[in-house]
Amino acid sequence: MEMASARRRANKAQCGGGGDQQIALWGACVLLSALSLLVAAASSGFGAARLTAREVGALVRATTTATTTGAAAVATRAVNDGGGSRYCSDDDDLVRSMSVDGEWVRDAAADRRRGALYEPGQCPFVDVGFRCRENGRPDGEYAKWRWRPRRCTLPSFDATRLLEILRNRRLVFVGDSIGRNQWESMLCMLASAVAAGESSNSIYEENGSPITKHKGFLSFRFRDHNCTVEHYRSPYLVRRGRPPRRSPKRVGTTLQLDAMDSRAARWKDADILVFNTGHWWNQERLQRLGCYFQDGKKLRLNMSVEDAYQRAMNTLQKWIQKEVNAVKTLVVFRTYSPAHVRVTDGGGGCAAETLPELNTSRIALHRWPGVLNPTFDEAPEKKLHVLNVTLMTAQRRDGHPSVYNNVVPSSSRTTATPAGQRADCSHWCLPGVPDAWNELLYALIVRRFS
Repeated sequence: MEMASARRRANKAQCGGGGDQQIALWGACVLLSALSLLVAAASSGFGAARLTAREVGALVRATTTATTTGAAAVATRAVNDGGGSRYCSDDDDLVRSMSVDGEWVRDAAADRRRGALYEPGQCPFVDVGFRCRENGRPDGEYAKWRWRPRRCTLPSFDATRLLEILRNRRLVFVGDSIGRNQWESMLCMLASAVAAGESSNSIYEENGSPITKHKGFLSFRFRDHNCTVEHYRSPYLVRRGRPPRRSPKRVGTTLQLDAMDSRAARWKDADILVFNTGHWWNQERLQRLGCYFQDGKKLRLNMSVEDAYQRAMNTLQKWIQKEVNAVKTLVVFRTYSPAHVRVTDGGGGCAAETLPELNTSRIALHRWPGVLNPTFDEAPEKKLHVLNVTLMTAQRRDGHPSVYNNVVPSSSRTTATPAGQRADCSHWCLPGVPDAWNELLYALIVRRFS
């Protein structure tokens, strides 16, 4: 009997490492334990402990079924739960980690899942430059990847539910053309809940303006829910204006780092505010525009872009503290989404890419030092939620329009980016990467308003 007891302890040690990672081995352990008991019983003189051939076969079949079922359960749970059994919208800690601790996975049910959002060519709210498939891009793989957090499960995007949350409310995006990219994605995702025959009448731009690059703002109303989804173009978020008197001739305009954009009063009463900035904070671009930094009444000709950017972010946070009602308004700052331009190939750094970069050790985050980690005080009373998409987006070199941006006729496009053919490696194809940002934003909204 001591021998039998020893065998049982050994089997328990082998099979008890358990948890979800061991489920697939459980059936095999059951079989091993049963056979060990049989041998132990026989060696101890318990002649009645016999298994017939039929009983052995039944045990093997049961074990095989258990093993297969267990493996399937592990695989299903891993895909659906994203490594965690809690929803990312369950608490603030999970919300903060969901965009920085995760991985891109190819969605095996991509066609079914994307059908629940929107299909290429079927959403009228996408700028022509983002319609990659319609502009001749031959592959559609870039739209078949989804972001899966490791610590929690993203709530499935439900356009009907979100429209109900937005009823009688305003969702406002403020920022550059990458923010417009995300705004158009959200319009398409929400419109998926509106019957195709009704969308042209029930979703409309309030001023009759077309979807295009613009210098003002666009506001789409969902009539049946009395809500608006708006975009204000403000590449720097702070005010751009005339320079102080007696400024050098090279100074054409200044960024007034201590003052918000002059239209900020239009945003402050929104129910959800989503800010972004970054791509225009570029020394070469600013100098080409004759634009320099101004802090108060003082012109700061030698101020670095990084310091100016952080000063502007301080102004943003102070404005939020002073002007925004935290009881009413959810305020989100989406971080910089990396461009993938390589100077050495004439701007074609994304032209031939069709797959994500899944090895994060290859991502050179130092390329974006000043705009990668703006310093915000994220204490609850500070009213601002940071949605850090920089690392997850840096992996998606494949998601840009590249040469499929309607700049040149499709017949003359190549993936080699010849001289004179501009590849857009800053914006994003739709459907595509901005949909993943909005699924993360959805988790934030659900946490706040549900």
